[in-house]
Amino acid sequence: MALTGHDGTTIFALSTAGLPSAIAIIRLSGPQSGAALAALTGRTFESRRASLALIRDPDNGEPVDRALILWFPGPDTATGEDMAEFHVHGSRAVAAKMLEILSDMNGLRGAEAGEFTRRAFLSGRMDLSETEGLGDLLAAETESQRRHALAMAEGGLASRIADWRERLLAAEARLEAVLNFSDEGDVDEGDEKFALDVASDVHSEILTVLEAPPAERLRDGIRVALAGPPNAGKSTLFNALIAREAAIVSPTAGTTRDVIEAPVDIDGVAFLFSDTAGLRESGDAIEDEGVARARQTSQRADIILWLGAPADAPDGDRVVILHARADEGGRATKPEQAVLAVSAKTGEGMDALRALLLERARAMLPRDDQLALNQRQRQALRDAGASLETAQGGDWILLVETIRQARAALDRLSGHGGVEDMLDALFGRFCIGK
Repeated sequence: MALTGHDGTTIFALSTAGLPSAIAIIRLSGPQSGAALAALTGRTFESRRASLALIRDPDNGEPVDRALILWFPGPDTATGEDMAEFHVHGSRAVAAKMLEILSDMNGLRGAEAGEFTRRAFLSGRMDLSETEGLGDLLAAETESQRRHALAMAEGGLASRIADWRERLLAAEARLEAVLNFSDEGDVDEGDEKFALDVASDVHSEILTVLEAPPAERLRDGIRVALAGPPNAGKSTLFNALIAREAAIVSPTAGTTRDVIEAPVDIDGVAFLFSDTAGLRESGDAIEDEGVARARQTSQRADIILWLGAPADAPDGDRVVILHARADEGGRATKPEQAVLAVSAKTGEGMDALRALLLERARAMLPRDDQLALNQRQRQALRDAGASLETAQGGDWILLVETIRQARAALDRLSGHGGVEDMLDALFGRFCIGK
C-alpha cells in the first residue's frame, strides 16, 4: 500500500520514558531524517550500523552530547521511510536540548501519539490486526495478555487473512475468467466446484477462529463480584484477594455503600474484583443506591462469589457459593451447597479459591493456540463468514459476488477500507514516539 494519509513532514519524538535514565532514544522518521542527521553531526553514517558521534547545535556549533547514532534508509524500515535514532545520555537536560534543536529545524515537527506506528501501517509495513496487537502489547500487564498480544502483533491473524484472501481471489479469478471469456455453453463445472469448495473451507476456518473467547475479557480482566448480605465477610475477603486494605471492614451493617474495584494479576491472568454493598432493604436512600449498583455489578460479572446463605444465592453457572468466615465460632461446618469454606483471617481455603478462580478464568479466555479477537475483528469475520455461508452453485454471477463481499470484509479486517475514524481512535492509544 502506498504511503499516504500524512503531511509528508519528518517527525521526531523521545521514545523512552522515565527520565533521568541511562539512555534516552530520540527517533526521527521522514524525508528530512538524513539532512537532520548531517546537520547535527556533520557527517554521514553507514546504514544499520551503530556509530559514536558528537552532536552539535547547528546554530552555534556548541556541543550537546556524544551519542550512539543509527541510520535506517527507507523503505526497508519500521515506518517505510528514512529513519534515524539518537541514543543520547538520559538526562532531562540533554533530551530537552535535543528536542529544542529538532523543533527549530525546517521540515521537522514533534510526532503525535502513535504516529510512527501509523506510518508503518500506511506504508504497508503492518496490517491493522498487527497494529492492534502492538497496541495491546504496549498495554499488556499480565503474562496471558502479553502472549496473545504478541501473537497478534507478530502477524497471527494477518497471516490467516492473507491466506483466506489469496484462496478466495483464486476462486473469484477462475469464475471471472469463465464469465468473461467463455460462452455459457462452455462453462466448466470444475471451476464452479473449485469456488464452492474454497468458499466452504474458508467459511469453516473462519467459524473455528470465531469460536475463541473474545479479547475483551483478556484485556479488561475476568470480572469477579463478591455478593451477599451485610456482614457476610465480603470486604474482608476482597482485601485478602487483592492483598491490600482497599475496602473498609466494620461490624456495622451497610458500611460498603458503593462498588469498590481492584485489578489483580493471579498467575499471569488479569482479574477485576468488585466488593459490593450488602443486599438488603434498608430504607436509606444512599444504601439503597449502593444495593442497586451491587446488583448491576453482579449482572455484568463473569464470576459471582456468593457469601450469603446458599438458599439465597442467585441461579446460574457463574455463581460460586462460599462458606466465608470459616474460622468463627459456630461456622466450622460447611453447608453441602457451598463449594469452599474460606477464612480471609486464617488463610483457610484461600489457595483453593484462587485455584478455582484460575480454572474458571482459563475456560473463559482464549487458549494459547487461539487468536484473541476484539469486537471489530469479530464483526468483520462474521461479515465474511455470512457472505460465504450464502455461496451456492447455479448462478455464477451471484457466486462471484458473495466471494467478493467476503474479500471486502477481510479487507476491512486488515485495514484496507473505510476505517479512518477507527484509526484515529486506535493510534491515539499509543504513546508519543511509538
